[in-house]
Formats: sequence, C-alpha cells, structure tokens
Amino acid sequence: MQKVIVITGVSRGLGQGMTAEFIDRGHAVIGCARSQAAVNQLNQTYGQPHQFSVVDVADETQVKAWAGSFLSRNFVPDLLINNAALVNDLAPLWEVPSDEFSQLIDVNIKGVTHVIRHVIPAMLARRQGIIVNLSSGWGRSTSPMVAPYCASKWAIEGLTRALAQELPPGMAAIPLSPGIIHTDMLETCYGEQAANYTSIQTWVKTAVPFILQLSARDNGVPLSVPA
Repeated sequence: MQKVIVITGVSRGLGQGMTAEFIDRGHAVIGCARSQAAVNQLNQTYGQPHQFSVVDVADETQVKAWAGSFLSRNFVPDLLINNAALVNDLAPLWEVPSDEFSQLIDVNIKGVTHVIRHVIPAMLARRQGIIVNLSSGWGRSTSPMVAPYCASKWAIEGLTRALAQELPPGMAAIPLSPGIIHTDMLETCYGEQAANYTSIQTWVKTAVPFILQLSARDNGVPLSVPA
C-alpha cells in the first residue's frame, strides 16, 4: 500500500538516500531542501506524484507555505521524517562562533518544531501517522569538538519523547538514531576515516524497511536503525 512520506533535507546524505529508496518501493515522497539545483534535479528525476521544494526549515514562514502546498492537495503524511540538520565545524565550544551555533540550533531544533507545528495538525485530524525525528549517537552520548551538535540532538531526544506523550492513540513520535554512516557530515567529523563506515546505499536497504514497519506501539521509544 502506497504511503505519503514527507522528508526534510533531501538534497544529500541520508535524506537523498531515503528518498530514492522510498520511491523505489512505490511510495509518494514530498521533500524539501535548501538547494535549488538539487530540488530541480529531484523534480526532473521523479516527477508526479512526488514533489520537491526549496525550503529552509529554519524559516517558519517558508515551512508554513510548504506544508500548505501539499496539505491543500490532501497529501497528509503517513510518515513524517525530520532529517534536515547541520553539524558544527570541529572546535571547542568556546571557539564556536555565535552565529554558527545559532544557525545550527535554528535548523536542528527549531526547524523540526516548525515542521511539526505546521504538518501535525492534519495528521491529528486523521488520528494516524508516524513522526520520526532523526537523532544521533551524539543525542545519547557525547564527544569533544561537537558540543553544539550534541546539544541539538539531545534536545531532539527530549522533544520527541515529550511529543509522544501528547499524541492520541494510533500515532507515534520516535527519536531514531541512524547509526554511523559515511556522509558528508561524517567526513566533517571523522575526516578520511569516515570512508570506513557504512555507505548510504547500504544503509538505506536496512533503514527504509525498518522505518516503514514503525507503528503506534513504538511511540516515544528511542530506537536505532539495526547495524
């Protein structure tokens, strides 16, 4: 049965990989990213019923307009995946510039909240749907030089588990750690060592079916994609 899946941050990394895999499995994907070129390419590659838009999730006005564009066409998500995120350039916390810290918080925390605020009401009206907020191993542990990123993902863990307590029966909010995957973000953190970890292409073959089987019984449970 075809699901409507809404994903943020689809221009690269896990978002791009999940988009391709969900579509290959016959689902309709509504996605957003900040890159106009990437969005154009996705729309050219996939076409209808899929829809990709240029949106900065840190800008609530843009998020509201984007949500309205697909909800007005009755594309209410069965699955909402908040994936868009930034990582800080490696540095001790006191050396991270204020504007860099603020941008990370605006995307990684406020961006998730903006999407939830403008999409969940339509899901609540049907009393069904799964919200997956991408967390991280650094949302459950810490490392030096990535304190802003850790802070944001710890926040996502708490935010999601509190949200889960607010949802009606039949729905779920789940903080999901993807594991350690070879992405551009991992290269920022691990340098050349990032290539030693699981590729996106391999990861999606496990992650996408795992996400598709999530249900209301998983509400509020911190989960991880199986290694």
